[in-house]
Amino acid sequence: MSLRIGIDLGGTKIEGIALDGDGRELLRKRVATPVGEYPATLAAVAALVEEIEKQTGRRGTVGVGTPGAISRATGQIKNANSVCLNGKPLGQDLAALMGREVRLANDANCFALSEATDGAGAGAEAVFGVILGTGTGGGIVVGGRILEGANAIAGEWGHNPLPWPRDAERSGPVCYCGKKGCIETYLSGPGLARDHGLITGQTLSTAEIAQRAQQGDALCAATLERYEDRLARALAAVINILDPDVIVLGGGLSNIARLYPNVPLLWGDYVFSDRVDTRLVQAKFGDASGVRGAAWLWS
Repeated sequence: MSLRIGIDLGGTKIEGIALDGDGRELLRKRVATPVGEYPATLAAVAALVEEIEKQTGRRGTVGVGTPGAISRATGQIKNANSVCLNGKPLGQDLAALMGREVRLANDANCFALSEATDGAGAGAEAVFGVILGTGTGGGIVVGGRILEGANAIAGEWGHNPLPWPRDAERSGPVCYCGKKGCIETYLSGPGLARDHGLITGQTLSTAEIAQRAQQGDALCAATLERYEDRLARALAAVINILDPDVIVLGGGLSNIARLYPNVPLLWGDYVFSDRVDTRLVQAKFGDASGVRGAAWLWS
């Protein structure tokens, strides 16, 4: 029976999973990421794979989800918020250390692949996976395969400008990428909290805003209404270009239940069609989608 090992290489933790041939989870384990230490990070990944194989008694294929992307120009990692990975041949180094081929993909692409394979988007031809958390990642899967693009940035919707901006939204907050008004500055968790604080003067977490809105707090409800309108506009722009069957939300903000009925009611005003059949759904596997998608890189 085949064994697929997936590794989710995060900034604070490295998670590993073992799936059997049917996608059934056999084992999942987390270890801390050695902060800012590239050689130690390589060793930690290799040790985690070794531990998984020891506990399952089988040797498996290895897929790794990583922040950033693999540069087409150099074969090295670029755009990773775990900066010690940038400029490093991560795939080659892991393969050499473990003595086998290792497949790498962006973590948002792994999320999308997981949900398209046997998650909330299973059976759909085109799936757009969205991570709404500390940032706003995205991944595209078509025909069961990740679409990476000529520049390895397919799905990076968060660094486009917020579409159809209101006057009060121009020119927008400064993004870490150096531009202003990026989708990420509005739709990430910090972006939602910043917007609420700017309007109300309150300092609340996204979870607190959602909870208070559910309890009838008018200020928090208004914040979520602004968020839903912005999310509808941002996703409408994606639908106009990609026209996916399913959009799957993951990340911390995907747990806000009201997004799923409310946003599709709004995006029709911006989608260039007489009817919108794209479905908006929550990720089936939640926080495990990224590591599962890494395992599914071998399929």
